[in-house]
Order: sequence, then C-alpha cells, then structure tokens
Amino acid sequence: MAASVPSAPTAKIVRFHELGSAGVLKLEELPLPEPGPGEVRLRVRAIGLNRAEVVFRKGQYMVQPTLPSKIGYEASGIVESIGPGVSPDIIGKIRSTVPAFDMGQFGVYGEVAIVPAYALAAYPESLNFEQGASIWMQYLTAWGALCHFGKLTAGDFVVIPAASSSVGLAAMDVVRAEQATAIALTRTAAKRQALLDLGAPHVIVTDEEDLVDRVREITGGKGARLIFDPVGGPTLEKLAAAAAGSGTIFEYGALSRDPTPLPLFALLSKHLTIRGYTLFEITPVAELRAAGERYIYDHLQNGDFQPIIARTFRLSEIVEAQRYMESNQQIGKIVVTV
Repeated sequence: MAASVPSAPTAKIVRFHELGSAGVLKLEELPLPEPGPGEVRLRVRAIGLNRAEVVFRKGQYMVQPTLPSKIGYEASGIVESIGPGVSPDIIGKIRSTVPAFDMGQFGVYGEVAIVPAYALAAYPESLNFEQGASIWMQYLTAWGALCHFGKLTAGDFVVIPAASSSVGLAAMDVVRAEQATAIALTRTAAKRQALLDLGAPHVIVTDEEDLVDRVREITGGKGARLIFDPVGGPTLEKLAAAAAGSGTIFEYGALSRDPTPLPLFALLSKHLTIRGYTLFEITPVAELRAAGERYIYDHLQNGDFQPIIARTFRLSEIVEAQRYMESNQQIGKIVVTV
C-alpha cells in the first residue's frame, strides 16, 4: 500500500487525445493517481516547458504518444505519496524531476505527477520552485555534450546556435564555468543585446552577419573546436565551415524545417566529427547522471549557474504557454506555475 499524506480525491492533469497544435492539450479533472512500485506522487508547484513537448504532441518526437497521453518532463514540487519500495524519508521533501522517463506515461503537466523515484533530484534551497523546474533538461543536455563527450577545456571556442533558448543559455553558463569562450548565434538583432547582457562575450546575428567570417575573426582564424547545434538544416554547412580542424559538431535537435545536408568536403578536409546527441545518452547511465547532477548542483549552489525564466503562466494557461514557446520570442525558460 502506498504511503501518503491526505489529499483531495481528484486532480487537474493535462492530457491530449489527438495529435496537433497546442489546442489539443486539455486540462482534465481526473481521479487522484496513486504511485505504483518504485514511484512517487509529486504535488507539482511549477512546470518547466521544453521544445521536446511541442514536437511530442505533434507526433514528431523520437517516441510516439499513446493516446490519450500525458505530457511533460520537468516539474518541481513536494513529494506527497510513495509506492512500494520507496523510502518514506522522501515524503514532504522538495524535489524536481530529471528527464529520465517516458513522458507519455509519466507526464508532469498537472497539479500532481506520478514519476519514478529514481527520476527525482534535490536542488539548492536558495532556488524557488520556478527555478527548480528550470534546471535538469537544459544543464544536463549542455554538460553531457560539452563536458562529458566534448571534453571542454579552458581556451576552447564554442559556437552556440539558438543561444537564447534555455539550453543555449545553460551552454553559455557551462562554457563560462570552464573558462572557455562562447560564440552565441541568434537569427535576428532583436535578442542581441539581451544575450550580451546575459554574459555572451560574442553574439553573431546570422541574418545580418557572415557566420563563417565572424567566427574566424573571433577565433583568430582557427575556427571553433565545439559547436552545439539544435537547429540542423542548411546552416550546418556554414557551421562546418566555421569549425576548427578535428572539431566536433553536436546535433541535438531539428528545429529547421528544411533538410540537413551533409557538408562532405568540410568533413573530409577538416576531419570533423558530426555527432547526434540527446540528453538520453546521459540520464539512463547512473554514474554519468550522478556526475552531471553533482556538477550542476555545485555550480547552482555557488551562483555560477543562474536559470533564466523568460515568462510564467498558470496551469489553466497551458495552451497559451505552449503557443508562446512556438512563437520563439522567449529568452530562457517558460514556466507554468500550479
């Protein structure tokens, strides 16, 4: 039998019954779910939105939803109930969720969320619930590519397309912490000053400036050893041209609607590595995940890392929140409060 604290018999949970635009998301009053073996029920206080959830509800993600489907990877809140096999010591503790589960089954959009106990993590007490829901997806994604696989070191140059996204800003934090140099990319000039204000040492507006020439100028002609790209599409050819010899381009997303060509000549002449990457190379491996979580916790604790909240919405505004994400206006994390 699950151990718990008293709670109302129902809860509002977001599900969708068909694929499509943000309007398919429905806030439904459902019986209060009980955690099974190895699971907990989190009383949600804040939800961090991710681009993955947008493409998931459209049926364009790496995994397909089984309808009706829950949705959402990141939430912070208070553990109020546990299933068999979970230590009762965790009841009443503030925790946030690490994306390490099937969001169709364990989606966190709602007043409560059932999640595996192993997918919970503590975060510094100095952070509020909104910040606590804005940590693991962005910082673990950046840490895994740049530090674990990319072996980021002081003096490296790192090109960061879509730098105003939550993962892009997290990558800038990681690059700064390792005493390397970030080169932030943004499509239009609207976000240039904001990125500079957030600590980007270099910002390239790709609609107005020559990406390759500017990277060569910034790096003294060497190019960037690491490129951390969630976009893909035709710009990959320019990124390859801007890369240093024996550099690595991490492709961790597919925001571009256009096909992604293989920059074969740059690949051959520079001995480049173009590597597909997702957070889910990190979270299923206990040792890697623990190392990443320690790194992030420590930098949050000492103030090196500062989650940036772009805008907050209420749970009743979940459709508007996802539409705002699709508008690409945000700089940082979109958070839904509960």
